[in-house]
Amino acid sequence: MPVRFAEKKDLERVNELRRQVHGLHAEGRPDIFKPGFSQELQDYIFTVWNDTDREIVVCERDGAIGGFAALHRIAKPENPYMRERTYLDIDEFGVDEACRREGVGTELMDFIRRYAKEQGYRRIELNMWEFNQDALAFYEAVGFTTYRRYMELDIGREGS
Repeated sequence: MPVRFAEKKDLERVNELRRQVHGLHAEGRPDIFKPGFSQELQDYIFTVWNDTDREIVVCERDGAIGGFAALHRIAKPENPYMRERTYLDIDEFGVDEACRREGVGTELMDFIRRYAKEQGYRRIELNMWEFNQDALAFYEAVGFTTYRRYMELDIGREGS
């Protein structure tokens, strides 16, 4: 399965995949994510496309784009608490529902890993939502480990 950097003509298809991912988030955490895929969300892909610190990667399966990743090169300066850090962040990642468990995600991750090494990065980071256990299983299977957690205490549900 060929993996490559996206071309502008691919962005409509990437948005179709982003719509699937957003739907999964809206269903999993309706208290946080709004339903639907607004024009503003659709247009955001062009913000990513035009940002010189970002890349969009796509994986083709049977001649069609079956998955994508939006990458962000991050450079954080040193501060009193932390050392300077540079890393490649996977800001968005999605595989078409029809292509899951067929190697598309793994091919994307292999490409991203090679790209990160070529660019001199020592770390690839991403964040994910805890409800998405399928994503967690996938990320762990390709080598990601948890090094930080965001936790919540939903006091609006206490005593319910």
